[in-house]
Amino acid sequence: MPRILDAQFEKIGIRQGERVVDIGCGPGGVLHLLGKRVGPAGSVLGIERSVHFVELARRFVADHGLTQVEVREGDAYDTGLPRASFDGAHMRLVLVNVPKPELIVREMVALVRPGGWIASFEADFLAHICDPPLPEWTRLLDAYTAYSAAQGIDLYVGRRTHRLFREAGVADIRTDAVVHVYPPGHDRRTILRDFINNVADKLVEGGFIERRQLETDIAMLELYLSRPDALVTSHMFFQLCGRIPG
Repeated sequence: MPRILDAQFEKIGIRQGERVVDIGCGPGGVLHLLGKRVGPAGSVLGIERSVHFVELARRFVADHGLTQVEVREGDAYDTGLPRASFDGAHMRLVLVNVPKPELIVREMVALVRPGGWIASFEADFLAHICDPPLPEWTRLLDAYTAYSAAQGIDLYVGRRTHRLFREAGVADIRTDAVVHVYPPGHDRRTILRDFINNVADKLVEGGFIERRQLETDIAMLELYLSRPDALVTSHMFFQLCGRIPG
């Protein structure tokens, strides 16, 4: 994944000395890659809502010796940062986790100066499949999708990012799609199970699946994921970059 993202940054042509903001930087994400691109004369500001992730990101920055990188607690919907004050803005796997993604896109675009760049790396559950087919996989994924939709979250937002950014005024948009296969032992192979476990009680309380069915399906999924003959794919990831006119 880092190599793919670094290739995206290479395509954008990020220059030494640029001022960049990373929206929803998480516990570290690509702050080191952006920091390397802008160099010691530039700056990278990571914005993250989770206090816990802010602490982890600051530790990540310190461990990597990134003196040009700063991490702040903030709201992606309303960062409070000066308009048109950055040379570029980056966002990774944020929109697939939130309602009203168009508001975050507009906020992100507003932070970049005319002529500056935008980069997005976003997920779409379209390609998240397994083979041979497993009924429990389908049932759990359907329950999770319905639960997310009830929260106003679109798990298939990746395919819409080109439209969201275009409607927000971004020009010269280029989009690529990436899918991975997660072999046995890969730390992302269990991602569906992990997502389900994170909201298991809410799935039951909301009536999206019965408790007994949930527990049985999770047990079957665990066995399935341990099989060497089971193929598990990632989400489809949409890479997007563009420019602010001017």
